[in-house]
Amino acid sequence: MVSTSKIKSVDFYRKIPRDLTEATLSGAGLSIVAALSMLFLFGMELNNYLAVSTSTSIIVDRSADGDFLRIDFNISFPSLSCEFASVDVNDVLGTNRLNVTKTIRKFSIDSNLRPTGSEFHSGEVLSLINHGDEAGEEVVEDSVALTGRNFDTLLHEFPISVVNFYAPWCYWCNLLKPSWEKAAKQIKERYDPEMDGRVILAKVDCTQEADLCRRNHIQGYPSIRIFRKGSDLKDENAHHDHESYYGDRDTESLVKMVVGLVEPIHLDPHRLALEDKSDNASKTVKKAPSTGGCRIEGYMRLKKVPGNLMVSARSGSHSFDSSLMNMSHVVNHLSFGRMILPQTFADLKRLSPYLGQSHNRLDGRSFINNRDIGPNVTIEHYLQIVKTEVVKSNGHALIEEYEYTAHSSIAHSYYLPVAKFHFDLSPMQVLITENSKSFSHFITNVCAIIGGVFTVAGILDSILHQTMTLMKKIELGKNF
Repeated sequence: MVSTSKIKSVDFYRKIPRDLTEATLSGAGLSIVAALSMLFLFGMELNNYLAVSTSTSIIVDRSADGDFLRIDFNISFPSLSCEFASVDVNDVLGTNRLNVTKTIRKFSIDSNLRPTGSEFHSGEVLSLINHGDEAGEEVVEDSVALTGRNFDTLLHEFPISVVNFYAPWCYWCNLLKPSWEKAAKQIKERYDPEMDGRVILAKVDCTQEADLCRRNHIQGYPSIRIFRKGSDLKDENAHHDHESYYGDRDTESLVKMVVGLVEPIHLDPHRLALEDKSDNASKTVKKAPSTGGCRIEGYMRLKKVPGNLMVSARSGSHSFDSSLMNMSHVVNHLSFGRMILPQTFADLKRLSPYLGQSHNRLDGRSFINNRDIGPNVTIEHYLQIVKTEVVKSNGHALIEEYEYTAHSSIAHSYYLPVAKFHFDLSPMQVLITENSKSFSHFITNVCAIIGGVFTVAGILDSILHQTMTLMKKIELGKNF
């Protein structure tokens, strides 16, 4: 059995009897300073241990084949009517979606971008408009031609005024003309304007009455508007309240539509048509946009390949004067990927101070064509998108963000102007990895702090004590 004395021989910490030690004032001061230094350095080390450090690397995008990218947008067009505003997308793989409506909402706005009502819902637009068999027939004009001088007067004279806004060069207007004039003749015979006075069919040539058509926010030809006496008044912002017809354009359908509007109105010239406004002639008669602008908001999911998001005027049964189309717009919001709450960005600033600065680069920017650069102007934006992913040290993803750069330009087009957003995804991605410190490293540093401060303080105390002792000896030697 090993004796106790042999075990004691390996003691690294041999004790000095208390009677042989001496407490000094300088030693006490150094002890206090050493304790405070240990406490301060321990706090710094603990803060460093609790802090999260990151490392940034560039790697090939790890998205799987078939992944989709979400685009959220909110764009205001002060000169594009919601009636014809269309959102289209396409990409290099052949995807081509026209007039997306499922995840899109439209709101009429005025020239100052202020909303003028609830969400805009277009009428039931038929896939193939029936124009009848009257095309090419000799036309006898029975509808009343309106101008800026007699327009308001006639609208206040008849409870129902159905007006065809057209352009002579328009293909669809020329298809409509025979049916429209025949319908006007039949309605005149059925509801004599002088004896009955409940309805009239009229027309406006927008090439001759451009201001009148502009006041009524006509952007596509032909536009059949329904004005009801008492509801065609304008407010202080010149907003009109009337309806649009979106149905078939053959004589029978037009007459049926007008009859449906007139029949609920009693034969009383002083009665306002808006009292029977709840009984629409058909589902093809809907409220017309009250202003000429539109705010388009929504989202879409697209493949992660280069593509285009386009906003333009589109219709399968209307013509547009490209020289009058103004695609000026204000980007209220445009971002890619899942929506990230501002609080989440604030929390992640500890990981990367630059995260979240370019995910909505176009927000709040205006792109206005004041006509000083001419007509037929397409406004294009070129967006280069880079994926940024933040992951923990164990590989768990904390956040996935898409940031982009944007470069905008204008181009004169021979075709209908559009607002186009080209987007291209980088094949590389930024990977930010959260690096946590090990507890063993923290304990090692704490021990180093305690041992180092204690040792340094001991050395300083020894030097100070020896110096003071030597000075006392020298002083005593002088006295002798």
